[in-house]
Amino acid sequence: MLTVAEETLNKLAVKRGKQVTTHLYGQEINPETYAICKADMILKGEYEPDSELRDSEQVPLLETGGIEAFFRREVLPYTPDAWIKEGSTKIGYEISFTRHFYKPQPMRSLADIHAEIASVQKEAEGLLDGLLKTHNG
Repeated sequence: MLTVAEETLNKLAVKRGKQVTTHLYGQEINPETYAICKADMILKGEYEPDSELRDSEQVPLLETGGIEAFFRREVLPYTPDAWIKEGSTKIGYEISFTRHFYKPQPMRSLADIHAEIASVQKEAEGLLDGLLKTHNG
C-alpha cells in the first residue's frame, strides 16, 4: 500500500540521515485492498471523505461472516472505494410492529360496499333537495 511504502521510505531516509519528499501515485486493482488503503489514508488525514456520499446499511443480526462479509458482498462490488467508520457501527434490532401486532380486519363484501354507496347517494340527494327548497323559497 502506498502509505506504508511512504512510511518505509521516510524511515530509511531518517536512518541514513537524508531528508526526502515523497510523491506516490497509483491505485489498488483489488476493490477490497483499495477500500482498506483509502480508509488508511483517511485515518492518517491524507484524504477528506465527502459527507454528502455518506450512507448506512441495515445488516441482518445473524449475518454469516458479520458486517465485514455483508460489506464485501453487498457494498464493495458497487462502490469499491466505500469504507466502514469503525466507531459509528451500532448493533440493534428492528422490530416490525406491523408484522407482529397488526390484526387485519376482514374485507367487506362488494354488496355491503354497494349498499353503503347507494345510501350515501340517497342522503346526498335529500340534502341537495332540502338546500334547493330552502333557497328557492
